[in-house]
Amino acid sequence: MPLGRRSPPVSGRRPETLHPIARADARRRLGIAEQTLPFSGEDRWTGYELSWLDESGKPQVGGLQVGVPCTSPNIVESKSFKLYLNGLAQVRFGHPNEVAEMLAADLGAATGAAVSVRVSGLSDLVVSQEGLPGRSLDGLAPARFEYQCNPGLLQRAQPRELVLETWHTDLFRSLCPVTAQPDWASILVSYTGPRIVAESLLAYLVSFREHACFHEDAIERIYIDIQQRCQPTRLTVSGHFLRRGGLDINPYRSNENDTSPKRRLPRQ
Repeated sequence: MPLGRRSPPVSGRRPETLHPIARADARRRLGIAEQTLPFSGEDRWTGYELSWLDESGKPQVGGLQVGVPCTSPNIVESKSFKLYLNGLAQVRFGHPNEVAEMLAADLGAATGAAVSVRVSGLSDLVVSQEGLPGRSLDGLAPARFEYQCNPGLLQRAQPRELVLETWHTDLFRSLCPVTAQPDWASILVSYTGPRIVAESLLAYLVSFREHACFHEDAIERIYIDIQQRCQPTRLTVSGHFLRRGGLDINPYRSNENDTSPKRRLPRQ
C-alpha cells in the first residue's frame, strides 16, 4: 500500500491507485462473522480537495461525500484515495454528476459494494455549531488510566438499572497501524440497557491512546467490547475523526439502523 511510502504523482483517472484492505482480518480478531454482522452502519468519507476541469478547461471544485456500507468486503486505504482524487485535477467532465458517477463506479469496484457518492458545493460542508448530542465524558475523573486498549476497564453500575444514555468525548486518540501517527477523533456512544459506569467508559476510550488500528476497526472494536462487556439492548457507536490530507472518515455502527449525527465538527 502507498501509506508510509514515497508516492509518485497520479495523473488522470487511475482506479488502480485505490488500495483495498479486507475487513475480514480485523473482524476475525474480534470474533465477528462476516455472514452475520452484529451491527449495521457505514463509513462516511468527506473530501475537501476535489477538483476537475469543465469542458472549457476551467477548474471546478466541490465537496465530496461518500458512504461505504459496513457490509462491503473491503475498505480503501486513505492515502491511495487521496492520490486517486489528485489525479482528477486535469480531467474534463461535462457535469459534476459525471464525477460522482465515476467515483461511485471506481470506489464500488475497490470496496466490492455499492457506494453512495455526492459531489456538492463546498458550502455544503459547513461545520456545525451544535457539537455531538448527549453529555460529555471529558470532565470525569476515572481512578486510573491505561493506554493500550483494555475492554476490562468497562463496568456496569450496581445495582443494575436500565437506562437510555448518550455520551461523547473529544479525548480519543489511536495510532495509524502503518505510520504510528496519531488519529484524533470525537466518539459518540448511545445505548439502552444496564447503566455503564461513565468513568469506566471514559477510561476505556482513553485506553486506545497507544493502540494501533484503522478508523473503521476502532469503531467496530468499541462496539463489540461494549456489547460483550455491558450487554445493552440498543447500541450505536460513531467516530468523527480529524481531517487528514483533505479527507476525513466517520464510521458508525448500530444494531438499530440508527444514523450517526451528520455534523461537521471543528476537527473536520
